[in-house]
Formats: sequence, structure tokens, C-alpha cells
Amino acid sequence: MAKIEITKTELVWPGKYNEDGTLKEVPRVSLPFQVIETVNDSRATREAKKGGVQQTLFDVWEGKEGDTFEAGWRNKLIWGDNLLVMGSLLEKFAGKIDLIYIDPPFATGADFSFTAPIGEAGEEVHKEQSIIEEKAYRDTWGRGLESYLQMMYERLVLMRELLAEDGSIWVHLDDHVGHYVKVLLDEVFGGDTFINEIIWYYPDNFQGNVNRYADNHNLVLVYGKTPGVKLERVKIPLERPVRRDRRVWDKQSGKVVAARDEKGNIIYKTFTEKYADNVWTIGQSSVSKEHAAEFLGYPTQKPEELIRRVIVSASNEGDLVADFFCGSGTTLAVAEKLGRRWIGCDLGRWAIHVTRKRLLSIPNCKPFEVLNLGKYERQYWQGVTFGDKKDKSLTEQKLYEYLAFILKLYGAQPVAGMAHLHGKKGKAMVHIGAVDAPVTIAEIDAAVDECARQKQGELHVLGWEWEMGLYDLMVEAAKKKGVKLLLLQIPREVMEQQAAAKGDVRFFELAYLEAEIKQPKKLTAQVALKDFVIPNTELIPEDVRSKVKKWSDYIDYWAVDWDFRNDTFMQGWVAYRTRKERKLPLVSDPHTYEKPGKYRILVKVIDIFGNDTSQAFDVEVK
Repeated sequence: MAKIEITKTELVWPGKYNEDGTLKEVPRVSLPFQVIETVNDSRATREAKKGGVQQTLFDVWEGKEGDTFEAGWRNKLIWGDNLLVMGSLLEKFAGKIDLIYIDPPFATGADFSFTAPIGEAGEEVHKEQSIIEEKAYRDTWGRGLESYLQMMYERLVLMRELLAEDGSIWVHLDDHVGHYVKVLLDEVFGGDTFINEIIWYYPDNFQGNVNRYADNHNLVLVYGKTPGVKLERVKIPLERPVRRDRRVWDKQSGKVVAARDEKGNIIYKTFTEKYADNVWTIGQSSVSKEHAAEFLGYPTQKPEELIRRVIVSASNEGDLVADFFCGSGTTLAVAEKLGRRWIGCDLGRWAIHVTRKRLLSIPNCKPFEVLNLGKYERQYWQGVTFGDKKDKSLTEQKLYEYLAFILKLYGAQPVAGMAHLHGKKGKAMVHIGAVDAPVTIAEIDAAVDECARQKQGELHVLGWEWEMGLYDLMVEAAKKKGVKLLLLQIPREVMEQQAAAKGDVRFFELAYLEAEIKQPKKLTAQVALKDFVIPNTELIPEDVRSKVKKWSDYIDYWAVDWDFRNDTFMQGWVAYRTRKERKLPLVSDPHTYEKPGKYRILVKVIDIFGNDTSQAFDVEVK
């Protein structure tokens, strides 16, 4: 390896530098965001879109809203890899985020599984981390400390670029990695931008018999984007009022002295609060005790009071706050309550779902959108993953290798000479949807017809996204042509190299949703859920299956878009379970339309695993 030129004190690990001695560049990928859902927003506030062929299920986020709620700003909850997400935010948000708080994984033995309640009884089941979360954990700690440091270094570089000049970053750590990350922060932000080391002390964490002093604290390192960034110190209540002399600055002596009245008597004052110092005593019981008000059963959940102090110290109302490891959404929930704008990101599907429900529970929650990188991330993955051979055109080669890769993961063999059939698994033919478009009814119809012509009795269609409302329609139509049809979801995990290499990829059959649209009176519509079936129940853990008493127990959340335009799902009515309120209404409130006409109603269900299923219904409102 070439000699590395060391000009300053820095932390070095295997992989930080290239073979030629140059510093490895931080990956910077700018991809468009897809808006997959808008919450607490009306369609009337957005420009109506023309109908026509459905090109995508989602709007592309254009970033044209203003910097205030009044100017149309909508808060953002983003599902995806935070490195890609931050790279994609740079174009619009470089130098615009006032406060970043992150609570990255900092324990090599971390367990991201948790308990989740099921059904009306709320019986607890143990939920393992998803394959994506396992992959993120492997990427973080797969090579021990060196992979953790590389992960943190790349993300801190991008976070610095996103911060405003007078902004600050708060990094939540423990004593295993805090000293390493402080050196990283010194390198990325500069030692002269260091502001504070906050000790979060939680005295209610009882550890029983240990052969050393109990670990009852974490630390939060605070850095500014530039030197001289100031914090607004918070005041905390005293345990009991204290009467003492009022202190003032004396110019003559150059000291702080006791204030005196005209007669020379010391002036006393009763104090009920004081400025906090850098040791914050905040108990954990609000998030660790099952019946506590804030408890969500999420392993890395932090108390709201801790985050409140951070946000009040480092931002003003209307400022932009970001958390790129948002977990259960504490930062976003507190920012919402304090009138800040926010951006949150997490890789876990369940984290996004828990956060969405948590935000919806806040009275007068401002509009927010749920985004991902969707087809653009898949296009990027396709381009990076599959080789560019000179003997074939770029597009043809990518397509061939993509199909072969998906077929291999599914355990199928490629077949040649077919227009719509790409492979065979056992007795079933296989069709694979494109990375950048939903599987359509016409596409499935063509594959079914080809199956029938070839006298093949079974077809498996694998897709990333699906045209709305095709499930029962297509299964029944295929049956009439003598073809058994299975529709299977291509999971995001296929894009994760380690998960794919280990075979940690499952293709799940689409869930079946049955609903009835009622029209109780003139110009109104109402949705009633009738059935929800998760195929492949043998893949569901036995402890979960044994606690499901009826079909609705599988549903955690459902919502209705009363005027779906084949773009973004706009939540018009929603119901969901909380830990305290386990009952779930299966009939929506009636919705009143302004005028008669043909409307498409979209019903979205999210199950207890965080997977969503949608069904569209075309109705004529009279």
C-alpha cells in the first residue's frame, strides 16, 4: 500500500484510505424521492393531475414547497438507507438544517427485536428484526469497529454539509464508542467547533449484581457547523424552592457579587428553577415500563424530555430539525409538538410505521409525507449491480442479468424463446416485473395467455409494485383460462448484497383484502372491511399464529383515500391500534363528496408485520 501522508492527528482504520494512499471518497448518490403517502393533507391543496395511463403509483417529490408551513412546507418521513437519503437531500437542503440529532447503533451485541401486541386482547409476541435491519447491523459491525467507524465517518461528512452555518449536531453514544466518535467529529467538524459533552444520567436503571459499577449513563456530543455556535440553555425545576442572594456583575471589582438595595442590605430571591449543567438526570421509566405513557416497546426509544432539551437548546420555532436514525420517532414527535419542521429517516419498515402512528396521535399534527427512493433506488441498484459487457447493448445486458439474478434468488431456472415468461420453478412458469414500473393487468394478462398457449397450468408473477385493484380480478381471470396464478412481492432485501448472498430473501404472496363500499345516503360513501388473508401462514411464527383469533387481528392500521388519482395515497380517513386502545373499527366514517361522479376509492391496510396491502374500488357517487 502506498504511503499515507499524515499532516494532523486523526483516527485511522482499515478501509479509510485507498491502496494509493488517497482518502476514500464518501459515496454521493442523488436520486429523486417518491411520495408514497401524504397525511393530514387535502387533495384540494394540490394541483389536480390529469388521468390516463398509470406510469407510477407515486408522485415524484419536486421540492418546490417553501421553508415555512405557511409557504406549503410538509414534514418528511423517509424510508430508506440514510446514506442514499442524505445524498439525495443535498441538492435542496445543503446548509439548511438547523439541528441534527442522531442516536446511531453503538453496541456490538445490540438486539433490535422487540415485542408487539396483537389483536384486541393485545397479547404480546416477540418480533425479530427484519432482514434489512439485520443487513444494516452486519454492515455496521460485520468487520468490527472498522466497519462502524467507516459507516459513521461517511454519514457525518454528509450531515455536516446539510447543516446550516449556525446549526449544531448532537450525537448520542455510549462508553463503548463515544471516545472513537469524538475523534471522528473533531476530524469532520473541527475540534474548535466542539460545544459540549452532555451526560444523560438515568438513576432508575437497576442492573442487579454486577462485578463493577453500574452503567447508568449515555453521552451526547454536541458540535457546531462553525466555531462559536451558541446554545439556549434550558432551565430545569429545583426539587424544592431555594432562597438565596441575587448575584450581579460588579464592574469595579470585576467579580460577581451579591446584589444590595439602597441601604446596603443584600437582596434575596426565591428560586424555583436553575439552568441545567452538562449532566442531565432524566429517568428511563417513561419508555422502559410497559404501562408508562410514552412506552412503545421499541428497544432504542429515548424519553421525550431528553429530546425536548436538545431541541429547545439548539433551535427555534419553525427551524428545521433532522434525525437520520429516527427509530420510533421520538425526535420527530417532540419537534412536532414544539412547532419545528422536521425530516426523519429510518431503514426499518416497522420503525416508519410506528413513527407514522405516533405522529398521527399528536393533536393537530401538521401535514407530513411519507417518502422513499423507490424505483430510483432500484434503478441505481440495477445499474451498479449488473455488469456492462461490450458484446451487448447496455440495456439488454442489464435486463438479462437482472432477470437471471431474480430467478436465481427465487430458485427458478431461466427459459428462452418466450415473450412474457422468463423462467420456470418446478411446474410453474415465472414472470418478473420491471424495476421501474408497477406490474399491470395487461402485463399479467399477456403472461397468462402465453402460459395457456404453452399448456402450462401455473404462473408465478414477481413484482416490486402493483397496479391497484388487480389481485382478485386477475386470479379469477387466470383460473378461467386454466392457469393457477400466484402474485409475489419482490422484497427490498434483494438489493442488499449480503442478504442476497446468504439467501436471506423471501418472496411473499400478496395479501388478499376484501372490502365493501356502502353508500348510506346521497353523495356519501363508506368502507367496510370484510376479510384480510395473509397467504403462506406457515411462514408466520407459531407464537403469532396461536394468538390470532380472527382475520382482523392481523390488521394494525388501515386508511382510505376517497379520490385516488393513481398517484400518491392521500389519507382521508384512518384507524389504527395503539398499545392502550386495541379495538379497531372495521367500518370507516361516512365521507361526503361535493358533487356526483365516478371516483376511485383506495383502501390501504398495514398488517402486524408492517407490510401494506392496497385495494382500489371504482364507484359512482350519486
